[in-house]
Order: sequence, then structure tokens, then C-alpha cells
Amino acid sequence: MLIETERLRLRLLRDDDGDAAAMLELLNEPGFHRYIGDRGVRTLEQARDCIRNGPMVSYERYGYGMYAVERRSDGAWLGNAGLVHRAALPHADLGYALLARHTGQGYALEAARAVLGHARAALRLGALCAIVTPGNARSVALLKKLGFQANGSVRLPGKDEDLLLFLNTPATG
Repeated sequence: MLIETERLRLRLLRDDDGDAAAMLELLNEPGFHRYIGDRGVRTLEQARDCIRNGPMVSYERYGYGMYAVERRSDGAWLGNAGLVHRAALPHADLGYALLARHTGQGYALEAARAVLGHARAALRLGALCAIVTPGNARSVALLKKLGFQANGSVRLPGKDEDLLLFLNTPATG
């Protein structure tokens, strides 16, 4: 286990059937499409490739990535949370997404807080970024609870939408 909190375990994503099926479900949730984007992943094999070519490459290259978020009490796969390297951003990007049936229970805040602590204590990262689709009030509120501050907007390469940019430094968060 990479990180444990009172209610959650965060671990490296695997390209097995369990994580691939859960990732396939998450990537096709209406909220994921609305606030993060449609990744075009429609099959179990595409989900497996998404894990292999995203988080698993990131673990090797940067020492961090997105992690599976599981409930400690029953092992249920709730979603993912972690850090993403984006060349267009000056610092690692804090990200999180939960299956809709697990939202509204404080899991996203708990997982994001754990990732933030891991980034500082284990990875020794300083400042972190977070990007949010305009209109995603729940994510903005969560980031503010974590000590992130609005820092303008950014447009990622190949995208046609400006995203809200937030910054968290050890002095502010």
C-alpha cells in the first residue's frame, strides 16, 4: 500500500481486469466526461492500455502518477487520485475522480489530502498545481479546503478550453 488514511488506501494502479474494469467505468461516467473529458476509452483492453500508457509510465518516469483509491473497510474501488506531470504546467498537477456512487462522502477530500501529504513528505515536491473546468464548483471548493489558491487560467496544448489554474505551495498549504 502506498498511502493509507482513516478510511482509504491509495495504491499503484495495475493493468489487471479489476482495475481495468473500474477505470473503464470511471472514464465513462457523465461527470468524468463533463469535468475532465471523454478519453474515448470504451473497452476493457483500451482501459488496460490507458493504465499502462498513463499512470504506469508516469510511475517509472516521474515517481508518481494517479493511484487507485480503495475503501479500507471493504476494499471497494472508489476512483483515483494522484499527481500528473503536464509539460504545460510549472508543477505536478493534483488530480482526483470518483465513481458517482461514491461522491458526497468526503472521500475525494480525504484522498486529495493524502496525496498532498505524500507529495510533500515522501516525494519532497514543493509547489503543486491543480486545474479545474470552469463551473466545477465542488472541485474548486475542495481545492480551497486544501489550501490551493486561484492563479489565473491555462489552456493545455491541443485543447480548446481554458481551465482554472490553482497553486499550492508549502507556505500556503
